[in-house]
Amino acid sequence: MADRPVVALFVTCLVDVMRPRIGFAAAKLLEEAGYDVVVPAQGCCGQPNYNGGDAEGTRALARRVIATFLPYDHVVAPSGSCAATVKRHYPGLFEMGSDDRRRAEELAAKTHELIGFLHDVAGMREVSGKCTGVAAYHDSCSGLRELGLKGQPRALLGAVDGLELRELPDAHICCGFGGTFAIKYPDVSNKIVSDKTASIAATGADMLVAGDLGCLLNMEGKLHRQGRTVKAYHTAEVLAGMAGDDGAKP
Repeated sequence: MADRPVVALFVTCLVDVMRPRIGFAAAKLLEEAGYDVVVPAQGCCGQPNYNGGDAEGTRALARRVIATFLPYDHVVAPSGSCAATVKRHYPGLFEMGSDDRRRAEELAAKTHELIGFLHDVAGMREVSGKCTGVAAYHDSCSGLRELGLKGQPRALLGAVDGLELRELPDAHICCGFGGTFAIKYPDVSNKIVSDKTASIAATGADMLVAGDLGCLLNMEGKLHRQGRTVKAYHTAEVLAGMAGDDGAKP
């Protein structure tokens, strides 16, 4: 039997610290899709540095990520923002024609967001997970605008046995998180997320699903503070059948 292709799972900082169950769900889905999964020792992709204008700090982190992940067949992250940082922004950190630039471009070409990879590369159309409930899906800014992820998550969520997917009004509009944006402009961020939770409530869904944990935590926190009972799950948790009544517990 031929060796299966190897996927290096880029877990991401938020998943590692806040909801590691997403990482386990991602690994489960990738294995079901026919890949061997490895999880190299890893750190931040440098996105906070990049967004904050720290180019040199970003380059240092990028070189470490490149050295860690370049040997593998594919690199997959359960996050549109982290995947987009590697895929869209790493090459531009380095001078044209340099070895760093070549290596960054090589890594960018094999880096994918999880759901896009499962649908577009692995050809997944059916999922083993079951989940009873009504879900509203939120498009993260990075996933939608930088990686073109829109139909893929909806197609796979639509294949989940027992799940009713309802379209969220203005699903494409930012949730108000934006990393440090929520810290720098708290009043604006709060207004945006308040509008978002009102839209979620309007669907009558009992479940919120998104592909970026930063967005998910921002909306989940606001829903909780408003006293709403909507559960929030990462897309991977739902597809893998790991979305339960225990909410954010790993």
